[in-house]
Amino acid sequence: MLRLRHRARLRRKEIETLASGIREAFGMDTFSPEDAVERADVGEGTTVLLLGEEILMLEVQERPLPTVRGLLRWPAVKRWVTVDMGAVPYVCNGADVMAPGIVDADRSILEGHLVWVRDERNQRPLAVGEAVMTGEVMAVAEKGKSIRALHHVGDEYWTHGHEEPETPPAGEPEKA
Repeated sequence: MLRLRHRARLRRKEIETLASGIREAFGMDTFSPEDAVERADVGEGTTVLLLGEEILMLEVQERPLPTVRGLLRWPAVKRWVTVDMGAVPYVCNGADVMAPGIVDADRSILEGHLVWVRDERNQRPLAVGEAVMTGEVMAVAEKGKSIRALHHVGDEYWTHGHEEPETPPAGEPEKA
């Protein structure tokens, strides 16, 4: 369970600056100035940005990064890395992305950029992370780590606000 601390609502100007930075980096239109966006600390230098109870962005070392839910809500057109279907189960379990599993990458990616990972068949987002090599190198490399995973489908950022309510075992009454 993810513990959110120091939760505070962002001001209109902060939201505009944030949305502008995301648009420039990922080519996606995100928050509007009227949205009730909140920032919360989760520790280890990471904060999350929420709309209601849904975590749609991470801030890693003060750099914004859409979560998988954010990418599903607002499709991105930049900083993508496509992996083959054989790599999908590993990426969905939180593994770093290795070069042999990459079939294509946005050539504008630089080392250290925050990027998102998609599958080759459906082009759906699976994970986000930090590039360890450039997009040009990723697209042709045959060995080595390409992306350090930061968030993936099924992790605590993905499940926050979407947890299933606990159901009592059969035969036991529900707690009031």
